[in-house]
Amino acid sequence: FFSCFSQNLVPVHIAFIPILIPPLLKVMNLLKIDRRAVACALTFALQTPYMALPLGFGLIFFGLIQKNMTENGIAVNLSDISSVMWLTAIPMLFGLILAIFVYRKPREYQEIATQVDEKFENLKFGRQEIGVLLGIIVSFAIQLISGSMPLAALVGIIVMIVTGGIVYKNLDKTFQDGIVMMGYIAFVMLVAAGYGAVIKATGGIAELVNFAAGLSGGKFGGVLLMILIGLVITMGIGSSFGTIPIIATIYCPLALELGFSAAATILIIGIAAGIGDAGSPASDSTLGPTAGLNADGQHNHIYDTCVPTFLFFNIPLIVFGVVFAMFL
Repeated sequence: FFSCFSQNLVPVHIAFIPILIPPLLKVMNLLKIDRRAVACALTFALQTPYMALPLGFGLIFFGLIQKNMTENGIAVNLSDISSVMWLTAIPMLFGLILAIFVYRKPREYQEIATQVDEKFENLKFGRQEIGVLLGIIVSFAIQLISGSMPLAALVGIIVMIVTGGIVYKNLDKTFQDGIVMMGYIAFVMLVAAGYGAVIKATGGIAELVNFAAGLSGGKFGGVLLMILIGLVITMGIGSSFGTIPIIATIYCPLALELGFSAAATILIIGIAAGIGDAGSPASDSTLGPTAGLNADGQHNHIYDTCVPTFLFFNIPLIVFGVVFAMFL
């Protein structure tokens, strides 16, 4: 639920994970919870809200689909997209339930003390915590009123400083700690974005899609290939938002040529863009969970986050996506 709220209620995306999850690792260890299940739960809630709901980051995602489809010959509005994209929540929920069932058995972890444990050992809800809470509330309100996330963040920080949520003399250190916490994730995503820009500029994606179009052999083969190509692209660049402009240019005329309706085309583009977000080593939806769960060095990014999320989310998205697109 916290992860879902980070997409809509307080749109901080993955920034909450390194703050919320490390202090809970001791509790998870006592309960012998398999962290692969937690990784799947976090990735599910980081991805499903923006794919299925036109709120917060989902509104941005839907807006990208609408803009790029309209520019490529299929005029749609946001209500058309929201009436279809809710279907993506079905395979994601199916995968989440399956992951929790598969990883339900107790798993032992060593008790390893971390800096986070020491920091939160004597934590109390006092004036500083009230200041932080007020900053969050004000930031959320400003975002709703103004529609500007940078302005909301600025006002929220000012409120935290005024109310004592952030001690002014520690302001530099607070910002530095935040940059250190998120720096690795930002670096990987920048590299992935550069990779995406290079393959787009060199025309490699267009060649791949055009080649696949000749092999489609009909609607079933066409939708399967379009989703699989979207999987490869998003797995590589790690950004479902960045994938939409890349694929829409070719998917729209291809879908029309194969006889797909506008609703089916919306679903195909939406799933093809979002499908590789889970399982991609360069995606924020996998890097975020690993950043929190690996605070004590006992959670492997590839085998404990990427592989489980790939299996339990991408495969259902392929199967359900093909079936839904054929009947829309």
